[in-house]
Amino acid sequence: MESSLLHSAYLSIKVATIATFFVAIFGLLFSYFLATRKFKGKEIIEVILTLPLVMPPTVTGYYLIILFGRNGFIGSLIYNYTEWTIMFTWYAAALSSFIVSLPLMIKTTQASIESVDKTMIDSAYMLGHSETETAFKVIFPLAKKGIIAGIILSFARAIGEFGATLMLAGNIPGKTDTMPLAIYGLTSSGEWGKAHMMVLILTLISGVFLYVANRFSKRNF
Repeated sequence: MESSLLHSAYLSIKVATIATFFVAIFGLLFSYFLATRKFKGKEIIEVILTLPLVMPPTVTGYYLIILFGRNGFIGSLIYNYTEWTIMFTWYAAALSSFIVSLPLMIKTTQASIESVDKTMIDSAYMLGHSETETAFKVIFPLAKKGIIAGIILSFARAIGEFGATLMLAGNIPGKTDTMPLAIYGLTSSGEWGKAHMMVLILTLISGVFLYVANRFSKRNF
């Protein structure tokens, strides 16, 4: 495999790992909040957080440009203070992967937390444990297999992200060309042999992670 393909594979793994790290943190926080709280407008928040799961990736990428582009709501503030923009960098690829992977983590983990026996939670409170202690000593351990499944699915989704990444990071060889983008470029230029190789690698990775996630989900529920 040529150095350019090795770079794409390395970049995809790096981007997916970083995205999944933040997905695990924020996804767990959002999931816990949604699973344990009842409030007006909860359904709207759930829709907003999980909307990238059903929207076309290019639409998600468009919103990211509106928010984080050089002239975007957030991106313009960053550029004015630092003269740096996230557009067309590998950071943009990581951000895109984070956004499209987060809903998988939220939906899987929220369902797992909601399935925890409420009597176990009530017992922890009766024994004098705080909400934080109960979460880390009772809820998360009992829901851990669903949480792990969510993390695995999120990584698999992140490593295969294409549309939003193309919109925000672009397809710059040696800089932002993750494996899905590299496959797009290879097929566009007619390099089918290299494209077949990368497609096979991504298919195997996705299949393995999906299998492991299914095993964890079945054990949990």
